[in-house]
Amino acid sequence: MTNETTPNANPLTAFEPGEYSEFMLRTPIEIGGVMRSLYDHVSQITVFFNEGNDMLLTTLAHVAADHLILDFGPNDEMNRKALGAEKHFCVTLLDKVRVQFILHGFSKVEFGGRQAFRCALPDEVLRLQRREYYRLMTPVMRPLKCTLPIPLPDGSVKRYEAHVFDISGGGLGIAAPPESVPFASGMQFPNCRIELPEVGFVTCTLEVRSIFAVTLKSGAHARHAGCGFVNIPGPMLTLVHRYIIKVERERKARQSGMG
Repeated sequence: MTNETTPNANPLTAFEPGEYSEFMLRTPIEIGGVMRSLYDHVSQITVFFNEGNDMLLTTLAHVAADHLILDFGPNDEMNRKALGAEKHFCVTLLDKVRVQFILHGFSKVEFGGRQAFRCALPDEVLRLQRREYYRLMTPVMRPLKCTLPIPLPDGSVKRYEAHVFDISGGGLGIAAPPESVPFASGMQFPNCRIELPEVGFVTCTLEVRSIFAVTLKSGAHARHAGCGFVNIPGPMLTLVHRYIIKVERERKARQSGMG
């Protein structure tokens, strides 16, 4: 597992009250302040809707006392679907802090000479520090792999394929390479590649945050590592979010079928 302590919840329900209450902002002053900061920072917002089946990328074009204006996404079909959706689950980053909120009732308007979405301000905003990221245990039947290019003392590069045990918006938990390979806490590895089945490939820089010993069910000992994303680009982080939602939705469907 990674070095993150995370509540056990579905990403789409992580916006609801409950064990996350201490991270919720509910006063108009607090919510308005966060929205204005997102506007000032031109923060990219990932909007999931239709139970996570659809998504688009947007930014805030205007923040008013009683409503928001968001830019249309690049895909006309997704914009049309977003206008017909009831709930819009929004995820973004503000000063490296994850911010989530739900928007309702998108309507189409013209703003600044271009088409845009208008909606009411959210009723509440969930602001999570890195250690509160939702952590997904990866499927056993469809394991994730991460390829790390590791420089060796002789100048060559070893491409180590690590099994991924868990993944979150903050990083990965992986099987550490053999002790003969240079791999220690604090080391960074650019151009790592993660294949997310049916979602896409993530290319990123990983930093080793922790290395720890584990005892397997067989009784054998192994080394695991917690690795964090370093300045992961927005589109790559969007793929991670999309994968997490996809796997959780499939698990929920299987559980419902068993029930």
